[in-house]
Amino acid sequence: MWNEKNQTFDRGFILLGLLNPNHYGLLFLILILMIFMLAIMGNAVLIILIYLDVRLHTPMYFLLSHLSFTDIFHISNTVPLMASNFITGRNSITFVGCGFQIFLSLLFLGAECLLLAAMSYDRYVAICHPLHYPIFMNHRISVLMASGCWLWGILNSTIHTTYLMLLPFCGSRTVDHFFCELPAMVKLSCVDTSRYERGINVSGVIFLLIPFSVILASYGQIFRTVLHIKSMEAQKKAFSTCSSHLVVVFMYYGPFTFTYMRPRSYHTPGQDKVLAISYTILTPMLNPIIYSLRNKDVLCALKKVLGKAVMQRN
Repeated sequence: MWNEKNQTFDRGFILLGLLNPNHYGLLFLILILMIFMLAIMGNAVLIILIYLDVRLHTPMYFLLSHLSFTDIFHISNTVPLMASNFITGRNSITFVGCGFQIFLSLLFLGAECLLLAAMSYDRYVAICHPLHYPIFMNHRISVLMASGCWLWGILNSTIHTTYLMLLPFCGSRTVDHFFCELPAMVKLSCVDTSRYERGINVSGVIFLLIPFSVILASYGQIFRTVLHIKSMEAQKKAFSTCSSHLVVVFMYYGPFTFTYMRPRSYHTPGQDKVLAISYTILTPMLNPIIYSLRNKDVLCALKKVLGKAVMQRN
């Protein structure tokens, strides 16, 4: 066992990647890099607007700024390495680099799951109990919720990364994925991982099923309340806000749950790669678009900032 662990620490891994080394792979890489730039710029702009505009200094936008922060770092954890490996033709990653990538991936995935649940609770209180909103969702509570999301994400990521990277990888070092993701790495271990996989399922319940149930319960109550509102304009505004949030939720939780809650025997590399694209590349790009284009407050803040910039130039 000691020799197996020595082999594990001394050697790195080979990432087979997502793209074939041909013209089609190059075109797909350009598309991914465009999505990457849109995600970085969109989320960065959203964070800046929330910081600059006083009207956006509310619990909802405070949580949204943390969601944008996770998206920026989450997509940055995968795309640059993928692009670098394609351009250089070197698909290797060090043992430490792989562990660091797993840690960051689990941290941002877990934090985002909890943040989405916190945001749904915020919308539930705002729409179903508007008079009690300053009591149930003030700045102090939103800070505690965001801090809790990050702390639970760090704890979960630390436990899983430490346990996984201490497993012996004495067989193949080839990872059939475009980054070091937990399910793909578990396959490479040469010992029985059934007990550890049960631990993954427990984390799945905590970070996926429970938050998703909270979101469904919150929006179930929201839709019931909205249907009783007499003002059509108020109904449209509420449905617009909620529908944009639900689009993000289903695009994120669906593939993520399917990847992490399935038994190892049901995983296929091609399927895992496609699913991972959804919650590591597409969702970080779509979040700022959905929240800005369908949100009058954000659009007004953007116009205000752009207007000030034009006036200062003149």
